[in-house]
Amino acid sequence: IEMEQWPVTPSGKLDRKALPAPDGAADRETYTAPRNLTEMKLSQLWEEVLKSGPVGLHDNFFDRGGHSLKATALVSRIAKEFGVQVPLKEVFAHPTVEGLASVISKGTESPYEAIKPAEKRESYPVSSAQKRMYVLQQLEDGGTGYNMPAVLELEGNLDVERLDAIFKALIKRHESLRTSFTTDTDGEPVQRIHDEVPFTFHTSVLGGQTEQEAAAAFIQPFDLSQAPLFRAGTVKVSDERHLLLVDMHHIISDGVSVNTLIREFGELYANQELPPLHIQYKDYAVWQEAFKKGDTYKTQEAYWLKQLEGELPVLDLPADYARPPVRSFAGDQVSFTLDQELTAGLHKLARENGSTLYMVLLAAYTALLARLSGQEDIIVGSPIAGRPHKDLEPILGMFVNTLALRARPEGGKPFAQFLQEVRETALEAY
Repeated sequence: IEMEQWPVTPSGKLDRKALPAPDGAADRETYTAPRNLTEMKLSQLWEEVLKSGPVGLHDNFFDRGGHSLKATALVSRIAKEFGVQVPLKEVFAHPTVEGLASVISKGTESPYEAIKPAEKRESYPVSSAQKRMYVLQQLEDGGTGYNMPAVLELEGNLDVERLDAIFKALIKRHESLRTSFTTDTDGEPVQRIHDEVPFTFHTSVLGGQTEQEAAAAFIQPFDLSQAPLFRAGTVKVSDERHLLLVDMHHIISDGVSVNTLIREFGELYANQELPPLHIQYKDYAVWQEAFKKGDTYKTQEAYWLKQLEGELPVLDLPADYARPPVRSFAGDQVSFTLDQELTAGLHKLARENGSTLYMVLLAAYTALLARLSGQEDIIVGSPIAGRPHKDLEPILGMFVNTLALRARPEGGKPFAQFLQEVRETALEAY
């Protein structure tokens, strides 16, 4: 919308009351201001997580764009701000500021344990996620299946020397970009943090290749014992257009990390100053090592052993062709858009069942797999951000985890009942 088309008051300010309601927006309660300090602080936490404007006392977290990942982030912020551990289920049961404030006031105190910087040493333990990735990389034997490339289009004049300086500043800022991996005397993987690492910003000119071919050629295997497990460069398409290529190994990065790196790159390029990092990824790995010796971890272990007991189902889908003898990572994707009517119906179904849109789609997807395979016990691997601690949000590293969500879509079971089962399974797994 052009600025002169916006309604304004006689004083020249934007007249918000005269603005039309957003298309397809869920009905929203009239704004009611917080009444006390707890509600005010909680409203601020909501605004940080949702990033969708002022939050009133009776606003619904999920109607305002919240989902399970954002609810997890909210829970970690509540723990830090109020020293109270609110179970994720309570966010679903009491999805308003007023309701959650009541839960907080009755909650059991659980002192927020900050992750502290680890003492300097020659090597550090790896996290569970890093250990999994290290083993998978050894099995793949030097392939690129666990590379995380990204391509950005840059328009306008480009200062290559400045780009080089920015990436060197990011490498200095994030220890993950200066980390290598090896095994100790017991054969266990460990990580080493280097004060300095060799980094070359690659530059090339698009010749006879297509842009896709140039980007694909940039993706090369990493040697986990050699830092940095990160590379960057540009391909000149014309004087006014370049491709910025970035590639990292998954053992030091995940989807949130890639977004963080791109955001910080943009801020540094715009001459903005980045806030200091109080901890690094290796501090989390040391913290997790201690956490795995506590009662909370044992409770989690018991839960998953119960969830995955008995014979585990292997999905057997009908296929057009026999599987090749060697697995290929050359995948593909099919994109499609649901129309407005179907989307609105899905949102309505989620609201009526106290679920998120994700839970509705997961239930539908699992039901589809059951119909295609004829099986009534199905496990779906679902990625989760794996950053339950607020201090971990700006850190580059491998946090993402795959939850094994087990569902039983038996024939004849009403979908509403199945959705409730999927909802409970997802909440417990989170």
